[in-house]
Amino acid sequence: MKFGMPTLIELDSIEECAWICHELNLDFIEISMSLPQYTAKAIDADKFKETALKYGISYTIHLDENTNFSDFNTYTADATKVYVTDGIALAKKLDASIINMHFMPGEHFTLPERKIYLFEKYRDHYLKSIYDFRSMCEKAIGDSNIKICIENCNGYPDFQKEALGILLDSPVFGLTFDIGHNHSCGGLDESYIMENRSKLCHMHLHDAMGRKNHVPLGIGELDLNGYLRLAKERDCSVVIEVKTVEGLKDSVNWMKKNARM
Repeated sequence: MKFGMPTLIELDSIEECAWICHELNLDFIEISMSLPQYTAKAIDADKFKETALKYGISYTIHLDENTNFSDFNTYTADATKVYVTDGIALAKKLDASIINMHFMPGEHFTLPERKIYLFEKYRDHYLKSIYDFRSMCEKAIGDSNIKICIENCNGYPDFQKEALGILLDSPVFGLTFDIGHNHSCGGLDESYIMENRSKLCHMHLHDAMGRKNHVPLGIGELDLNGYLRLAKERDCSVVIEVKTVEGLKDSVNWMKKNARM
């Protein structure tokens, strides 16, 4: 089981991140492509590979959180598909086996008595986009060992669960379990994750208190060791997804003293 860290906003270069990763004896860095220095066009793949070799680390990739390939606006959807294929090409160059992605629920209309998601209302149109996206990713990934792992955020409505089922029927897709997101939305995602645990490949590990997540390990309310055992059972790669260098160091220290897997 491998443990990693995110690219942190306090650190402006991959070299700085890699040095911290090495010093903390972590295995990989999850590159956030939301940051300008980590877009597909900004990354010098050869330099990143040299950095990984220098510090004895590897990479995973986190696509921009606004990735929405099912948008009804075809200009937006088509641009997103290009963006994802660029991300897959980057993963191949960096020998990154995991691409993490949020799964957008799309826009909604708020009526007096309920919320209506447009993807739910126009289900056939939405599901066609899911099948098309799956085929595109399968073609782009080819025979490489890359998995696109879908991360839980705020509870999956039923139309998203149906769409996830379509993606997970393909060997190139898997699940990321973000345990803090699950906690902050009242545990809405856990039953789905557990029902589909055979597809679980990646985990975002951080503590949480109420609706506040991404706090250092050991200062919140989560059964961290229980989730670590699940990660070990599934041989997940695990990102210690706290947002500061200090929080990361505190979390690694907690792991050394308290982790029971």
